[in-house]
Amino acid sequence: MRLTAPLRAAALLLLVGLTWLLANTLFGGDGGSSVRHFFSGASEKPTDAVSCILAEPRPRRFKCGLSAPCPPKHLAFRLVSGAANVIGPKICLEDKMLMSSVKNNVGRGLNIALVNGVTGELLDTKTFDMWAGDISDLLKFVRPLHEGTLVFVASFDDAATKLNDESRRLFEDLGSTAVKELAFRDSWVFVGAKGIENKSPFEQRMKNSKSSNKYEGWPESLEMDGCIPLRPPLEG
Repeated sequence: MRLTAPLRAAALLLLVGLTWLLANTLFGGDGGSSVRHFFSGASEKPTDAVSCILAEPRPRRFKCGLSAPCPPKHLAFRLVSGAANVIGPKICLEDKMLMSSVKNNVGRGLNIALVNGVTGELLDTKTFDMWAGDISDLLKFVRPLHEGTLVFVASFDDAATKLNDESRRLFEDLGSTAVKELAFRDSWVFVGAKGIENKSPFEQRMKNSKSSNKYEGWPESLEMDGCIPLRPPLEG
């Protein structure tokens, strides 16, 4: 049955009305305007609060991720001990990663980087297994240090089982106060120096304790950063 002209006109008007009503319901307010915004990709102007958030700059980070720059003639550093026996430690100095899992030069035990305290030059990096290794390797490494050498230490897994009285005393001479009590699976980060007159201000230790461990069998990882003053050149 064919519709007469008046009926076709009425059907067309009804269709237009329903389309407008649907657009108004979906997009609110001025339906035509909202539809144009939707298809054109135009967005509403953000509120003042949103504008402030978007405009706020990200916090600036400095060498090794420090929140503030170090003074002149100071070395920026960050130490991170290993997490359980899974994630290796990190030693960063002047925005250069000296030791890390990515560099493939860390391992279970004590991870040590030696740095010239006058120039900031990296001298050596080594890792010493304090669970199944030979303590004599660590003693041969630490005994002959030259005056002014900076010693960066980060633990991984177990850093204490093989330590003996002499090795603990050597670290005490470098400024450590925590090494005397360092025990099985404690977390430890430390910066010392050969010939230091006072105890080092750069040291943290987290005791392995079943009641407070973050991981099953291990305490949480430690993170420490700061600025170390370079030494004046040694006389003679």
